[in-house]
Amino acid sequence: MSTCTTYTHPDVFTRGISEGWADPETDPARIDWTARQMAAAIPFAVIDGRPVNPCERTGVRYGRNELGHWGEQLAADAIVTADTAGGRWLLLVERSDGHGWALPGGYVDPGEHPQAAAVRELAEETGLVLADVTRQALPARYVPDPRASDEAWMVTVPVRFDLGAVRSTDLPAVVGADDAKRARWVRANSYADLVNQLTTFYDGQVFRAHRPLLRDVLG
Repeated sequence: MSTCTTYTHPDVFTRGISEGWADPETDPARIDWTARQMAAAIPFAVIDGRPVNPCERTGVRYGRNELGHWGEQLAADAIVTADTAGGRWLLLVERSDGHGWALPGGYVDPGEHPQAAAVRELAEETGLVLADVTRQALPARYVPDPRASDEAWMVTVPVRFDLGAVRSTDLPAVVGADDAKRARWVRANSYADLVNQLTTFYDGQVFRAHRPLLRDVLG
């Protein structure tokens, strides 16, 4: 990303506020940072009333880039896998914003548990309901999101759902909805295999924000 001193996407001030995914406050110095710092999954500093990204410098020093909130936004991502005779399969969605193929997921609502958010987002984006399936929440981690800035960033709680061994014909039906253009089971015996499958069959690529996570999970 090229260096830019100040930038906030125009949609933040229009759709972001009307749809509820953006802070209406345009001056971060007027925000109660004590409460947000106490609730943060990853500690961050505030200097002169402005939050500071704790993990990277993005090239956008001031403003929110394409994200609507100031500071940390907590998300949850669903890692849903199943094993067939043909190998391991991973459920992915193609983002409607053109950023590639990603894990189903999204913002954790105020007061919502990240595991509950992962179940909800999974159902909203793929139609797959796994409320009663055993799941495991992994440690919260910083997300290298291309939409972030030095003052607005994402942290996610990855939640694993393993459906175990199934026949290939028994992979649950999924359909893209909400923020997902489409949903698909993609073979993922390794991260390299996943990348190859997306390139070969979908002319697509992994969402940049999810690449480190999927490398760690898939090997």
